[in-house]
Amino acid sequence: MKIVIIGGTGLIGTKLVAKLTEHGHEAVPAAPSTGVNTITGEGLAEVLKGTDVVIDVANSPSFEAGPVMEFFKTSTGNVLQAEDAAGVRHHVGISIVGTERMPENAYFAAKIAQEELIKASGLPYSLVHSTQFFEFVGPTADEGTRDDGKVHIAPVAWAPIAGEDVAKNLARVAVGEPLNARIDIAGPDEYRMDEFFRKALAQRGDNREVVSDPHARYFGSELKERSLVPIGPATLGELHYDEWYAAQAGR
Repeated sequence: MKIVIIGGTGLIGTKLVAKLTEHGHEAVPAAPSTGVNTITGEGLAEVLKGTDVVIDVANSPSFEAGPVMEFFKTSTGNVLQAEDAAGVRHHVGISIVGTERMPENAYFAAKIAQEELIKASGLPYSLVHSTQFFEFVGPTADEGTRDDGKVHIAPVAWAPIAGEDVAKNLARVAVGEPLNARIDIAGPDEYRMDEFFRKALAQRGDNREVVSDPHARYFGSELKERSLVPIGPATLGELHYDEWYAAQAGR
């Protein structure tokens, strides 16, 4: 298959290109650096010629309410329109576990709007909702750091997943028949979020104190017990955090 990966030069995109190429597919990364701009539409028609599947893992450069909504609506709208014109047979999108439970969150609201565009497009599609990636432990801790220098984390359920497992699941979905539905994916282990960050930061040699705070906000939203983990069936990743971290540290 010819599979175009929108956002194919990023964290998940590069892993997708490698995995799909390894399995004999023509995996084409599409990003501004490769001459494809989904906001202006530049290069989209050309890159999608003869394409069977599009996997869209592009992310907004801004998480602010206005810009993030504008990014996902414009980018996704342009991609879907170009796919329709090119005869693409399957659109695969990535989103976040829990988006529908926190629509007041600006980023989540933008992802919901993106999904609605995909569903309304008339194109065969599959949606993969993922929990947070192991790779974002540092930025998430930074987001939770307050003026007192302490990391405030809610004591709620947390099941992060390795980027490698995210890419593996996206690739598997992409080469299959369109689901016209969504699946949830999560890490193999469920933790208390505050306890996870206490241990993970200590492993990294980060001496910031982690405070268990029921009112701690997660990128702007206050969390309930299962806001960020699947409710119902989910596909679990294979990599456990400790082994993933050991592999990163050994590089």
